[in-house]
Amino acid sequence: MPQVILISQVPLPYSQIGSWTTLYHNYLADNHKIDYIVCEKPENYFPKIKYGIVENTSFLKIQKKFLKNNYLGYFKALKKIIESDDQFIIQIIDNFGIVKPLIGFLEKIEKRNNCYLQFFYHGFPPFYENFHGRWFFESIDEMVLLTHDSYKVHKQQYTILPTKFSVLHNGIDTSKFYKIAAGEKENLKKQLKITNKKVFIWCSQDRPKKGLDLILNVWKRIKEKDAVLLVIGSNREIEIEGVSFLGRIPNNELPKYYQIADCYLFPTLCHEGFGLSLVEALHCGCYCIASANGGVPEVLQYGKLGKLIENPNFIEEWENAIVDFLASNENPSISFLEDLYSSKNWNLGMNKIIENAKKNMQ
Repeated sequence: MPQVILISQVPLPYSQIGSWTTLYHNYLADNHKIDYIVCEKPENYFPKIKYGIVENTSFLKIQKKFLKNNYLGYFKALKKIIESDDQFIIQIIDNFGIVKPLIGFLEKIEKRNNCYLQFFYHGFPPFYENFHGRWFFESIDEMVLLTHDSYKVHKQQYTILPTKFSVLHNGIDTSKFYKIAAGEKENLKKQLKITNKKVFIWCSQDRPKKGLDLILNVWKRIKEKDAVLLVIGSNREIEIEGVSFLGRIPNNELPKYYQIADCYLFPTLCHEGFGLSLVEALHCGCYCIASANGGVPEVLQYGKLGKLIENPNFIEEWENAIVDFLASNENPSISFLEDLYSSKNWNLGMNKIIENAKKNMQ
């Protein structure tokens, strides 16, 4: 039976916040099918998983520089695992740079035919240009994307697309992100000294592509006084009426801010792969207004689960959507299954993808 090796660019478990590292942390603490992790030495280890520790000695640094190969430490650790004649499924996450040297390494030690390469891509648009990228798809055995819409874009981009594809939606911990009762919501609002106001929330890293400047410009146009915008992730020292900059909030405290909010704004100006915070807010009972960019329309089921802004660079469309929401007496009713985009479903999906890969190797 093929064994599964995860090659990670960061030590796992990972002590900092990261979307895919959180997903794998939840998965590896559950009923998983990973046998080995190849990574730099972590602070602690997942039980019942074997590790290939990536060393970073002074001699290895010289070798990497001389041979112009930054992955020698990974290959050294990997070689010890695949020395047998067993079959292996090797998972790579978003690391396009490792693929070509990895193929060369496997061919050199005559192990390429023993390995099935799964590449997990958490972006949305194709990474390589049409003809320039053909070698990549000829090299891997399967590409796993976050949405079916991303696959459609890949299919349209490439004249030839010689590999298998799968889709695995992201998932959140629904035991942390969930809707609370109206009375509890009001109590939380009082704790934060917010009363008789509709609460909007923006939560992301403060980068131009995340659209905060656009939303702040929209907010200045809106004359409604019975509303507040909570900005999480930005430390800007500016004063705008009705806007509270809360800075960075620890991940375990985020749910309560989503839970008190009435509307989540997701004004991304780039092709998001999925939009994990969007799903967190959705499960906490927020109505979502989001850019129709990248994988977002599929995540919101093309408008069934929220309002999509078809032209997100047009400030008037955001203004109209927010004004319409403020004018409504009650939040629009959104219904969906409790386990939609849950980490539980992600775990099951990952196991299915691994099992299908094992069948493909038979």
